[in-house]
Amino acid sequence: MNNSIASLQPPPGSDEAAIARASGQLLSQHVRASEPLKLRLADAGPAETFELPAGAVRPLTATLEAMASGQGLALIRQNAELTTMQAAEFLNVSRPYLVKLLNEEKIPHRSVGRHRRIRMEDVMIYKGVIDAKRNSVLDRFAADAQELGMGYTNA
Repeated sequence: MNNSIASLQPPPGSDEAAIARASGQLLSQHVRASEPLKLRLADAGPAETFELPAGAVRPLTATLEAMASGQGLALIRQNAELTTMQAAEFLNVSRPYLVKLLNEEKIPHRSVGRHRRIRMEDVMIYKGVIDAKRNSVLDRFAADAQELGMGYTNA
């Protein structure tokens, strides 16, 4: 892999999605939190065995799941600095809205000349906070709906 900030992969075709689905299902059966995974490659030449670090197995499984559902992928280094456009795309918000968040100091950033740079880590922290708030509100709505007997029951 090169030294760029991101590696972009367009959505897979139906053949690749099917391979990803089968591979992901097989791989997920062998995921262990703290142990590396030994894999054997048996392509055209003699079989080779190698270890996949434990920290790489879950992201690889998640990648295969995304591909199986036909989604494109972007792999971004955690310590990367993003442009405002990249950060806005990641958060699925408009660039002007992201700039507003930066001006309100809701997401830390630094200026490089006239441009702003946002650490991926800070974008992830902000996303975690807004996701937690959203889930809290949804939980409250579901509890209210249950109390009011609106067809929701505890499962």
